[in-house]
Amino acid sequence: MSAHCQLTGAQPVFGKKISRSHRRTSRRFDPNIQNKRYWLPGEGRHVRLRLSARAVKTVHTIGVEAAVARIRARGERV
Repeated sequence: MSAHCQLTGAQPVFGKKISRSHRRTSRRFDPNIQNKRYWLPGEGRHVRLRLSARAVKTVHTIGVEAAVARIRARGERV
């Protein structure tokens, strides 16, 4: 999956685009995925994470160690 957040699990959702004449066509809402590189002091190395913009703010709040622990609890490799 390309547009997938490792921390929150955010992924694309689907809906309709409504034109001015009210015709409906399918569209896809992608999460704002960013590649971020963090220093992981417990392991003495950098980790590269694919995070949504909201998850980047979460990492700043809870810390990198706790975020990586949550990602590993979801079963993803870091």
